[in-house]
Amino acid sequence: MKVGCIGLGDIAQKAYLPVLGVQPGVELHLHTRTPTTLNRVADSLHLPPAQRHSTLDALLAQDLDAAFVHAPTLVHPEIVTRLLQAGVPVYVDKPLAYELADSERLVSLAEERGVSLAVGFNRRHAPAYVQCADHPRELILLQKNRVGLPEEPRTMILDDFIHVVDTLRFLVPGQIDDVTVRARSVDGLLHHVVLQLAGDGFTALGVMNRLSGSAEEILEVSGQDTKRQVINLAEVIDHKGQPTLRRRGDWVPVARQRGIEQAVLGFLDAVRAGRPLSARDALATHELCERVVMAVLELSAA
Repeated sequence: MKVGCIGLGDIAQKAYLPVLGVQPGVELHLHTRTPTTLNRVADSLHLPPAQRHSTLDALLAQDLDAAFVHAPTLVHPEIVTRLLQAGVPVYVDKPLAYELADSERLVSLAEERGVSLAVGFNRRHAPAYVQCADHPRELILLQKNRVGLPEEPRTMILDDFIHVVDTLRFLVPGQIDDVTVRARSVDGLLHHVVLQLAGDGFTALGVMNRLSGSAEEILEVSGQDTKRQVINLAEVIDHKGQPTLRRRGDWVPVARQRGIEQAVLGFLDAVRAGRPLSARDALATHELCERVVMAVLELSAA
């Protein structure tokens, strides 16, 4: 099975290549336009010169069975379009694109071509978050905060807050009937944003503060007089009277803890089985993010 990896930045090196590089039956082909990075990463994986490619054309000439796209978001539309047109199943980092029209076009193209397109929402596969889907969820609160990183609204929401949006969509127990956005922007930079989703019997809150003083991710789901709290995807605390703490095992890889390993293996299994994967649900997350972007811009202009 020939699998391409396009883009060799931090996310590829830290999260995806450690998984892809040890899969039996996978012939890994790397592509980046930076020769030093290409050779350094390929050397670390003991890949021969024939599996190192400095152009997308050279990579596509390998008759790939699948491809993982970890290039910068700005070039996602161009790269994913070429892969889909070549009939290559694609797994791409979130977001598909910064502009909703580009995301819609890519999803439509994949469907027209009958080619799998998957978006890397790894938290849907993270064990601690999957466990929360089995807990009462009358109230959901997810905070994903940063230190000293106010940013232009569209970039911040599509590159980072999108994880919060998608995780809330994954966890809400019913149809969303109401969407409310609150935000603070200063000089065109978004400092914090709060998203509220509500439906019959539930409320979900997503919070991102880029000036919080702490880099953290905390999820709480509660209902029926019980609460489950997940801290940084690693610690799970159940509250019903006395709290009970469960920590990630010492030998559990970070890629498995964060759901990346499961997402990669699920994608590869679908490709092997010839089972098409649709990005239509992922597109719904992008559509909701666009609503957040528009609301933040309106609040900033008020």
